[in-house]
Amino acid sequence: MAKLVLTGQELKSTLKAKPVFRSVLLLGLLYLFFVSISLMSGAFKFFGKGFAEQLFTTTADPFVGLLIGILATSLVQSSSTTTAMTVALAASGAISLSGAIPIIMGANMGTSVTNTLVSVGHISRPGEFRKAFAASTIHDFFNLMAILILFPLQIMTDVLGISARYLAALFQGVGGLSFANPLKLITAPAVDMITTLSGKSGLILLLISLVLLFISLRYIVSNLKALIIGKVESFFNEKLFKNALRALVVGLLLTIMVQSSSITTSLAVPLAGAGILTLRQILPYTLGANVGTTITAILAALVTGSLTAITVAFAHLLFNILGIIIIWPLKRIPIFLAETLAEWALRSRWIPVLYITIVFFLIPGAIIFFIQ
Repeated sequence: MAKLVLTGQELKSTLKAKPVFRSVLLLGLLYLFFVSISLMSGAFKFFGKGFAEQLFTTTADPFVGLLIGILATSLVQSSSTTTAMTVALAASGAISLSGAIPIIMGANMGTSVTNTLVSVGHISRPGEFRKAFAASTIHDFFNLMAILILFPLQIMTDVLGISARYLAALFQGVGGLSFANPLKLITAPAVDMITTLSGKSGLILLLISLVLLFISLRYIVSNLKALIIGKVESFFNEKLFKNALRALVVGLLLTIMVQSSSITTSLAVPLAGAGILTLRQILPYTLGANVGTTITAILAALVTGSLTAITVAFAHLLFNILGIIIIWPLKRIPIFLAETLAEWALRSRWIPVLYITIVFFLIPGAIIFFIQ
């Protein structure tokens, strides 16, 4: 007859093993999550990279350049890709430096579409979704505020161009560093295999990425909640996100390590959905991610030795630093706007879909079409 009662020692071993099992499962789910984001980015690149490249040379108008940056980055889901294309075109003389800077500003806004898309994975669970959607859109509202303040200032004074040229002259000839991307190395085999099996079809890749995203998010949150019992939550609150400066540094360093602000900010979405992080902790973390992604671009530009490339990269860095300096005292505004939009999104599941479609694709696309 099977033993029906566990001894005290056996019960302790079982209880100890359960958190270990959940931790291993969580690592597997995080791997699946990162693979889904990489596949999503790859899918959008199949759809939009060629179109994005054509967009860049359509006009020298700064406002249209700003919208092109938003639309192109939303299509390829990578501000690094947009920045690289902008730098290459500026270095070749296809666009001017003054024309490149608005595109970089728009790229800052467009890159936040990824974590907003990730938050939609929580849409079937209202409690999680409200927190996750607010955590993703706070990045949008910060970037929008930075554009509304700094874009007119740039047009009137060329403050970013002047400052970036000065810094570029100081650093030209210094040379750069390159970092291995550990996350890319780990996920590349799975991403390459799925891409090959899909026949390199953007549509199939997008569908696979969405399935993996919904599955991984569903179980990441439930496992995080089970592991939270005191230890994980206190680790985040008392160590990593104890204050705004520490949260900003975590976002900056993590983005430099994985070389993608989209992944860094998307990682915070399930943590917010599980109730581990608050909006006041996530805001400085996302600002650190904004700065981190520009440092990667600067290092890459320094390797090229091109003064134009270095100038564009520094303009991106200065845009984010000035944005933090100006908007941080006003941080209650993006927090309030994100919370309000999340409350509206709970009333109708169409609101998140319309928000993403209209803000990142329809408005910039329509204005570019009609102006052109």
